[in-house]
Amino acid sequence: MKYLLSSLGFLWLASAPLVAAESADAEVAMRSDVLDLAGAFQNDGFKIRDGVWYARTSKDHPATIEVNLYSGNAYWFSVAGSKSATGLKITIYDNAGQPVSSEPYGSENKAASGVSPDASGLYYVRVSSGDSQPTSFCLIYSYK
Repeated sequence: MKYLLSSLGFLWLASAPLVAAESADAEVAMRSDVLDLAGAFQNDGFKIRDGVWYARTSKDHPATIEVNLYSGNAYWFSVAGSKSATGLKITIYDNAGQPVSSEPYGSENKAASGVSPDASGLYYVRVSSGDSQPTSFCLIYSYK
């Protein structure tokens, strides 16, 4: 847990702007890509939760957010990176810092992870990248 908390690098994601080097067009493209990915889960009855998070990640600096999840619900976390992003991955941890069993999906500059928590509580969603250079991403999640 101590390692997890030290590597979390909590984000002020609710309305965090991208680094100035990112253009508004890149932000719009990432949001469009992540909404396209999450749309596939809507076909299975998932509702997209209000809120979009933008941040940066790299191979040595994953980005993590805290979320409250509820047992009995199912969730899909979806992320899309900048066009040059590769190896995006979502890992979900419980409050004790242990990885939670999830269903991963990955393609080009996108990734998703589905989870149905056994217990309600605080969870951590970590977005990592295979790139050594920082890359921007947009994250949303869906529930049912």
